[in-house]
Amino acid sequence: MPLPIAVVDDDQALRDSLTWLLDSVGLTTRAFADGESFLAADANAFGAVLLDVRMPGASGLQVQQRLIESNDTPPVIFMTGHGDVPMAVTALKAGAFDFIEKPFNQQQLIDTVQHALAEHLKVLQARTRQQKLQARYGALRPKERQILVHVAEGMTSREIAEHLDISAKTVEIYRLRAMKALEARSLAELVRLCVALELVEALPPQPSREGE
Repeated sequence: MPLPIAVVDDDQALRDSLTWLLDSVGLTTRAFADGESFLAADANAFGAVLLDVRMPGASGLQVQQRLIESNDTPPVIFMTGHGDVPMAVTALKAGAFDFIEKPFNQQQLIDTVQHALAEHLKVLQARTRQQKLQARYGALRPKERQILVHVAEGMTSREIAEHLDISAKTVEIYRLRAMKALEARSLAELVRLCVALELVEALPPQPSREGE
């Protein structure tokens, strides 16, 4: 089930309207009358934030900045009135997901929210995968980590054996253990995981040569 959407606007009629609209398509919402009350909640508990640009107290831009400073990551969709587009552009440059002008096209708003939820889910899933990968890497023995880096650097088992003054067979045993622990099914996948772990740098794309 998608995470709820925070609706942050000082206009109660608009809050009620947005809550009804999103609820009507199966999305859950939680409404806030101002930025301070929203910031007092756990922002990471939301899948997206519908945030008014102009509000008494903390403005939408100030709320966005607070989210950035606290490393809270739900996508922010700004709701803007007439004349607020320059502010919305500033918000986009600061990392906002999108902005929608009032009065809303209901289908556009629903589509934008659903797109934001889908993108945020991808981010959360990628973060979970990275955390699991880091945990599996952290469980490796020091020698396995060392050999893993050399494999990702492109060294052969014989070169690694000579470099570490151990047998090539021992290198293979450690490499296979590391592959199993990281759930890498091939050498190529092992290298990709090492890049994801930032153990080695990804190779830059090679420029194509004319005539090939």
